[in-house]
Amino acid sequence: QVQLVESGGGLVQPRCSLRLSCAASGRTFSDVNMGWYRQAPGKGRELGAISGYLGTTLYSDSAKGRFTISRDNATNTLYRQMNNLKPEDTAIYYCNVLQYWGQGTQVTVSS
Repeated sequence: QVQLVESGGGLVQPRCSLRLSCAASGRTFSDVNMGWYRQAPGKGRELGAISGYLGTTLYSDSAKGRFTISRDNATNTLYRQMNNLKPEDTAIYYCNVLQYWGQGTQVTVSS
């Protein structure tokens, strides 16, 4: 069974950086797309970025420029580097593969 476990969230000050990780298990992931989503308080879940299995990446407008998605197929790990964090980035960040979701990791940006 596929399992996704996110980590790396926390409380940070504005303009700081965080790197989120998603450890995936249960199948081979090198042949599927993997993605990051987030859900801010009182809002719906929104796409952040997709790492395509052919090496392409796709970013939402809100993620372009400050966030970078990457993956390590050898360790089945998906990453999200987030720089210059802003209070509006406060959300639960989720990893997604096919129909599977992780439990999320909380990111809070506050001074």
